[in-house]
Amino acid sequence: MDGDTMHVGEVVGAELERFGKPLDGIRVLAVEQMQALPYATQMLARLGAEVIKVESPGLGDSGRASLPSMNDPEGRRVGVTFLRNNLGKRSITLDLKTPRGLEIVRRLAGRADIVCENFKPGVAARLGLGYDDIAALNPRAIYLSVSGFGNTAETPYEGRPAYAPVAEGMAGLYEFKRTPGVAPTVSPMGALGDTGSALFAVIGVLAALRHRDLTGEGQYVDISMYDAMVALNDAGISYWSMGLKDPGQAPLINHSFKAFDGYLIIQCGRPHMFASLAALVGHPEWVDDPRLAGPQDWFRHIEDVIRPGIEAWAADKSRLEACAALSAAGVASGPVHNAGDVIEDEHVAQRNMLVAMDRTDGVPEPILSPGNPVKLSKMAEGPWTRVPWLGEHTEEILRDELGLSDEEIARLVESGATG
Repeated sequence: MDGDTMHVGEVVGAELERFGKPLDGIRVLAVEQMQALPYATQMLARLGAEVIKVESPGLGDSGRASLPSMNDPEGRRVGVTFLRNNLGKRSITLDLKTPRGLEIVRRLAGRADIVCENFKPGVAARLGLGYDDIAALNPRAIYLSVSGFGNTAETPYEGRPAYAPVAEGMAGLYEFKRTPGVAPTVSPMGALGDTGSALFAVIGVLAALRHRDLTGEGQYVDISMYDAMVALNDAGISYWSMGLKDPGQAPLINHSFKAFDGYLIIQCGRPHMFASLAALVGHPEWVDDPRLAGPQDWFRHIEDVIRPGIEAWAADKSRLEACAALSAAGVASGPVHNAGDVIEDEHVAQRNMLVAMDRTDGVPEPILSPGNPVKLSKMAEGPWTRVPWLGEHTEEILRDELGLSDEEIARLVESGATG
């Protein structure tokens, strides 16, 4: 690949490329930081939208300061949070503390289909970039906010800062199957609060675009990270409402078991699956054992009966061998992978689920990020472009989007509005 274009798996055939992408022609203006909103706008870019990212002069998106990091071609640090959430975007630096910087943002917003921000609630409105401000100058624009607790309803948490683990913990995710007496593990699934909120944001934006197709009107898409995590805790909340206060006591086999090279997951909740499992691991008598009459009983006897039987059977098998045999018997199972296992997984390669970006600081190994899990039969997949360097497209955007002359751009730079 060259310095700008990255390919996902095999090059897509011309028969797919002729379809283009569903959001071709959609323009996104994103005043964004870190991950929750940047992941959403990156997904929109993967679906074809053109994303202009507004960054502050000097430091840029705070995700650039995250660790680990690499150096860009000018020796500036670019952190991992930025690297995995900003593929395919263009960067313009504007000082929103200056009238001219704000004026440029407003002019860009007037041409955008989607205007996005993830300030703390109230900040965008104070800057004159709130929903009412944007709707007044561009009634067709969809306005997207992503924040900890939302902007459009009263809440006791109004104005509080929040990162992913705050929303995850508040939504009950850290109590799901927590071992009594052991402190909750924070961020057990990475930044789920960010990526999960981002996916709901994309759903909202796509629905709003459809509404605009029908009515010609934009609207406000308001995403609360806390709301998004409550939605992802659907099982825990439903269990609780039906009297099961500890979701770890759900009546089925839903556990990890040890093979010789690690662990695998088995989920089994139906009698015919249990019969297949019992026969496979050499314990057909389990089916007629009165102690194992149904899912609640299987759960009750996991440790004294079922785990010893399964782990004795799996002791001379790898995770993959055990799961292949279980799957062939109709029992749902899968190996417990670490990130390195995922990177080496043939399925991941065949599904184009890794994107490689060459480093610019002399390290030979590329930076890997997950690809696009949304596979459409009439959408070309890739090629993607790398993340933008800070302010890399400032002059290009001012010239091509707003029609500014070289002299006008020079005066903007001199004034400090663009950093």
